[in-house]
Amino acid sequence: MLKNEDVKAKYELAEKFYEEGDYKRANRLYEQIAPKYVGKPQGERVMFFLSDTYFQRGDFNMAGYQFERFIKSYPKSDKVVQASYLGAKSYYELSPEYSLDQTDTDKALLKLQNFINTYPDSEYFAQANVMAKELTNKKERKSYEILKQYNKLGEFNYDMLKSAVTASDNFVSDNPGSIYREDALFIKLEALTHMAMNSFESLQKERLTSAKAAYVNLKKQYPETKFEKQATQLNEKIEKELQRFQTTAESK
Repeated sequence: MLKNEDVKAKYELAEKFYEEGDYKRANRLYEQIAPKYVGKPQGERVMFFLSDTYFQRGDFNMAGYQFERFIKSYPKSDKVVQASYLGAKSYYELSPEYSLDQTDTDKALLKLQNFINTYPDSEYFAQANVMAKELTNKKERKSYEILKQYNKLGEFNYDMLKSAVTASDNFVSDNPGSIYREDALFIKLEALTHMAMNSFESLQKERLTSAKAAYVNLKKQYPETKFEKQATQLNEKIEKELQRFQTTAESK
């Protein structure tokens, strides 16, 4: 049939394969006949099913590209909402593990957010929100893991503690509702405490005061923090050193 010149026969067989779930063979036929149906009544149907066969086969790069072409070619189609959703989902499927480059995740989030904003009454709205939330959490985790790494490296490299503090502030500011927010606030407290304890005497009091403020902020936002034990131990060290400065000042 691929060698057959009868376009109508190819169209009918492609439809048959698609209905049977044989997306590989349907895809090959739709690829051949799609150019023949440009501008014709069946063109919209052919282009949508061609896009969907890529999606069903797991070729999400091509699926995303083809669904975008479909939407541009047939903006008034009753399949536009479904095509927009499946196109966004194609990019979602391309999103890699959190530890890898997140360019595709950014693209997927943009597509999903556009869909959510454009079609709030769609039957796909809830699932699009679930996927967007999952990708947001993935990006937050990547940022959080970098923050953790800065803090860990700070045991051996003082400048990394400064990076940990800055990264913590940026994370909390950029991700106000993150599940890692409490963790980020604790890491800031930990990093500031280590900075203060390893500073020159002339800088120590100021940095102890900053560490104390980080402890107060953590407790204010999370009164029953899961880091209660560790935070209390750090605060006791901070208080002890601040008391030492107070005693020294009084003796003078």
